[in-house]
Amino acid sequence: MQPNGLTCHDLLVEKMVPSMSFNNRKNYAKWKKDVKEKFIELTGLDAIALNACDFQMEIDSEEQMDGYKQIRFSFYSEIGAAVTCYLLVPDLGKEKYPVVITLQGHSSGFHNSIGVVKYDEDKPYQPRGQFAVQAVKEGYVALAIEQRGMGERAAQNGPARRVHLGERGGCYYEAVTASLMGRTIIGERCWDISKAIDVLEQNFPVCDTDKIVITGNSGGGTASYYAAAYDERIKICMPSSAFCPFKESILKFYHCSCNYIPHMYKYLDMQDVSCLIAPRNLVIMTGILDPSFLITGVQRGYKTVEAVYKKENAEDNCKLIVTEKGHWWNVDIVWPELKKLMQKLGWL
Repeated sequence: MQPNGLTCHDLLVEKMVPSMSFNNRKNYAKWKKDVKEKFIELTGLDAIALNACDFQMEIDSEEQMDGYKQIRFSFYSEIGAAVTCYLLVPDLGKEKYPVVITLQGHSSGFHNSIGVVKYDEDKPYQPRGQFAVQAVKEGYVALAIEQRGMGERAAQNGPARRVHLGERGGCYYEAVTASLMGRTIIGERCWDISKAIDVLEQNFPVCDTDKIVITGNSGGGTASYYAAAYDERIKICMPSSAFCPFKESILKFYHCSCNYIPHMYKYLDMQDVSCLIAPRNLVIMTGILDPSFLITGVQRGYKTVEAVYKKENAEDNCKLIVTEKGHWWNVDIVWPELKKLMQKLGWL
């Protein structure tokens, strides 16, 4: 006998089939409704909603930049959850602009999105990591949100409760604590994004909230995908380096704890959740050399996405883009692709 703590789980994963996975023979409308209910339950979004609070928002600063205004604001998405954001508005003189929500992954924080270098580790990431600056330079309002457990929103109660970026990821403690209470950090991130959209609707008329895009890389791509599944006001979802069936990603390799939704694989795989985005536009971007999200898995999962969109008579609204890179944010692909899609929708 050869002891190995992974063998039992690996064998179970190989023979396990999520009970609610997509099947062409199922009643699609009923299945989609059931998936929505199960998604809300598993992510803990129903529990999170019970902790909702009255609207509170503050403008922290306003600064004129080269070609755009940069507004920092904060709000409470639920009791005790302060969310920090940057809103970048182009100086183009238009009454309203499409909104692009940009989400960092496991970087040092959302300051990277506005081109601020706080730490030495940020330097190699610039200017490629300036998601929000890239979006505003394209002529869109850009919303950068600091995700739970990352950057400024990492735990602040001293070393006993704070896990810095490193072996276990910066959001480890918050992720496992949330799961202990019937919540998930994925659900909390989805909630924060949805409440941020509420803030834009109520306070920033320059934002055309009928034209909302969400995009991000790695952990930001994961949050983009699940947030679009939760909030139907998001019309275009463009996750990068994030979409993959669990067998070829988080059940095969070490990933940050924020990727895991307890009990999820009993019921649903990642591609099944695409039905909650369909028929809205979904553009999946992945690198053929990505060591964390295997291309064979991405391609397998995308077949389900195609089948889902066919059920919605919206085959033209989903797309898979495979690059020659690895786990990488492709500036030269994201923005031209988004522009083409906006032109197709008549947004530009």
